[in-house]
Amino acid sequence: QVQLVESGGGSVQAGGSLTLSCTASASIFNGNTMAWYRQAPGKQRELVARIFAVGHTIYEDSVRGRFTISKDDNQKTVSLQMDYLQPEDAGTYYCNKHTARAYDFWGQGTQVSVSS
Repeated sequence: QVQLVESGGGSVQAGGSLTLSCTASASIFNGNTMAWYRQAPGKQRELVARIFAVGHTIYEDSVRGRFTISKDDNQKTVSLQMDYLQPEDAGTYYCNKHTARAYDFWGQGTQVSVSS
């Protein structure tokens, strides 16, 4: 069964923090580079951070130093610790394998709102 369930979103003030969590099915998680994406209203979905199967991480310039991606191989979960949130970080956050395309299975996402 294919599964991606994101949670942990909410509304915070600028400078605040949130921790997002994603539970993936084995078919998506095992052996793959996992990633967090976000989509702001009216914009395309964009990559935020990724974590390789061996644990190496890469961040987009806009979040480097503020966001931390991690995973639990046993639980097949991927987390995103977001600190010093800014209004431009708002949107719907999704997790998936890094190679996922628009036509692949996606979860429902979790909404993040940041007020200035």
